[in-house]
Amino acid sequence: MGKRNGKLTLSMVVKNESGRYLRRALEAHRAWIDEAVIIDDGSTDDTADICEEALAGIPLRLVRNRESRFANEVVLRKQQWDETVSTGPEWIVNLDGDEIFESGFAGQVGDIMSGVHDAIYFRLYDMWSETHYREDLYWKAHHLYRPFMIRYKPGVEYEWNETPQHCGRFPVTIRSFSYLCHPARIKHYGWADPIDRQKKYERYMALDPDARYGWKEQYDSILDRQPNLVPWEE
Repeated sequence: MGKRNGKLTLSMVVKNESGRYLRRALEAHRAWIDEAVIIDDGSTDDTADICEEALAGIPLRLVRNRESRFANEVVLRKQQWDETVSTGPEWIVNLDGDEIFESGFAGQVGDIMSGVHDAIYFRLYDMWSETHYREDLYWKAHHLYRPFMIRYKPGVEYEWNETPQHCGRFPVTIRSFSYLCHPARIKHYGWADPIDRQKKYERYMALDPDARYGWKEQYDSILDRQPNLVPWEE
C-alpha cells in the first residue's frame, strides 16, 4: 500500500446482507484498511458472522442493533458516526455493504492519506448488472463527486442534516473541509439484481410515498424494463 500517514478506519452499516455483496466487498477492502466499525442494523441472517469471517485478523468493532433504525436514517447514521469516532480514527472511509472500489485503489490510498486535503470525493456508479451501469436522466450519480473519505478532526463540532431519509453518510460539517476529487471509481451493486430493485422500490414507497426526501420520477424509474446501460471498463 505504500507509505501511510495515519490509520484508516472503514465505517459501515449493514442489514441482511447474506448471499449478496458484503463478503466480496469486505475481502476487497481488507487489502487497504487498518480497522473497521460496522453497525449490524437488526439483521436476521448471518451478516454479523460474514463481517467477522471476512475481516479476520483486522481490528473490528461490530455493534448489533436488536431493532433496525433505518426508518429514521439520521438516527442510524449518527450512531454509526459516534461508534466510529469512539475508536479514535484518523481517517474514515464510509461505504455501504454493496459498494466496492475499482481494482487498483489499494495502491492509491497511501498517496491520498499523505496529501493535504481533508475530504476525498469519488464518483459512484449504479451497477444494473455485474457488467453494466445505468446512465440516463434519473440515474447519473457518477456525474458528481461525493465525499466517501475524510480525515477526522477531533476538535470540530459536527452537525447533521436532520432529515429521516437521505441525510447523508457524513455530518454536513465536512462540506467545509478542504477536498480532493479523486479519479478512483466506486461500483454500487445495490441495484444490480432485479429482486433487489423490486425490494428497494417497495421500501421507498413505504418510507417516502410522497417523495418528500427523494425524487419521485427516479423512484418510479427503478422498475423500467429497458433502461440505458453502459459497459463497465477498467
